[in-house]
Amino acid sequence: MPTDSQYPQNITVEDLERLLVNDERVKVAGLDIDGVLRGKILVKSKFFSTLKSGFGFCSVVFGWDLHDKVYTEPGIEFAAETTGYPDLIARVDLSTFRRIPWENDVPFFLLTFYDPKSPEEPLYCCPRGLLRRVLQGYQELGLEPYVGTEFEFFNFNETPETLAAKNHISPSPLTPGMFGYSLLRPTLNQAFYYDVFDSLQKFGVEIEGWHTETGPGVYEAAIAYTSALEAADRAALFKTSVKQLGILRHGVLPSFMAKPHNHLPGCSGHLHFSIRETATGRNVFAVTESDESMEAKTGEDAFADETVGMSSVMRSFLGGVLRGLPSCMAVLAPTVNSLCVSVSPCALPNYKNFHVCVIVVHEPSTSYKRLVENYWAPVTVSWGIDNRIAAVRVISPPICSASATRMEVRVTGADINPHLAIATILACGLWGIRENLAIPIAPLGHPASEGKGERLARSLFEAIIKMDDAGSVARRVLGDRFVDHFVKTRKHEWNIWETAVTEWEVRRYMELI
Repeated sequence: MPTDSQYPQNITVEDLERLLVNDERVKVAGLDIDGVLRGKILVKSKFFSTLKSGFGFCSVVFGWDLHDKVYTEPGIEFAAETTGYPDLIARVDLSTFRRIPWENDVPFFLLTFYDPKSPEEPLYCCPRGLLRRVLQGYQELGLEPYVGTEFEFFNFNETPETLAAKNHISPSPLTPGMFGYSLLRPTLNQAFYYDVFDSLQKFGVEIEGWHTETGPGVYEAAIAYTSALEAADRAALFKTSVKQLGILRHGVLPSFMAKPHNHLPGCSGHLHFSIRETATGRNVFAVTESDESMEAKTGEDAFADETVGMSSVMRSFLGGVLRGLPSCMAVLAPTVNSLCVSVSPCALPNYKNFHVCVIVVHEPSTSYKRLVENYWAPVTVSWGIDNRIAAVRVISPPICSASATRMEVRVTGADINPHLAIATILACGLWGIRENLAIPIAPLGHPASEGKGERLARSLFEAIIKMDDAGSVARRVLGDRFVDHFVKTRKHEWNIWETAVTEWEVRRYMELI
């Protein structure tokens, strides 16, 4: 829930009747599979009538893509033409109460979606529901995950109308040049720069740090560390809010596309994790005097110097995450804005229902195009102590205090669905803790690490194949129903990409072929 004093904690219906006494309407929204908020305005009387049992919300929000094109992959369990797109149950989460400062302080709440056939459990593909299910596993162990999120994103001097008029080609950047941590560039757009910071604070989405990043018109926000569900909520709200503020007030179009430009670095969405003991608030990633031996559990090398600041819980969590990364990349890099060369489905198992059977050279695309060498993005299963080239960066003493011990997952881009990405990393980590898994590889920079890390997926297609495998870690930790649904949505995304004629193809072939 928002931690600002303006928003009471442990809110009740009686509290709401008092807090909303002068309001006539309420805005509510839930998240679709891509992390896009889908919602509506309710008259206040209708809103209060829904608080006990929820209200109907069309299941098509899980049956279509970013552009409202319905999924046609066979086997969608519901939210399909074969089922008639029946209603889900949408339930208001009272703990998410906020007011939207740039919309006349209208009250706002997030929704969680439920299946009418099993109304006690959140829908298996609801992003908030999936994260809550993973968090239940930590609660059973007396633990509570905490998460911090960071987003880098390009900003353009455009509106949706001007961008469409340009066919989305060559948008005008908000500021010129490469100038990370600049004190000069924000002064060119002070109204936008400070409006985002101040308005998000009032909205209960606390920004800890806010600065320019390397790239024309690129900003980065670090959103305050908090409990996992609240962190995911804030991340999703941040992305939508920045777009609303930019377009509504400033003629600025922010983009969380992972890599909008071929020649520039992409946009990350790094995630920081630690785990607290619920009863005491102690960070269980931190080493204590009673902690067991610091011997790393690997058959290759002890690399004890690198793990000296990591508790056994942290090592097991890391062991689960590193083992899970290869089959979870479709969640962590969910768009087709990917790699230069697509893989032939004929060369891989389980390629049915893909509409391509040849190796094709493409214009590089987003999530996976960000994950290429020499662009500040990891490409292998890897970890390291304060190493920004690794897939997982471990931050532990003496780099920080013991209480601040944490790990940063760096494979994720700005295009993630925050709830799904956070749920996935936490699910892998929980598996590691429960199974007492060892760290499978030495850290980067250690002699034993050379060439050991598995190459991460080179395309969304490859990521889908790995996730869909019957024995994948993704299926183990996220469940078959979620994986089956999510894989179908990514196949849909890939198949649309396969039919697209790119600007690269036009430039290369139109005149000369």
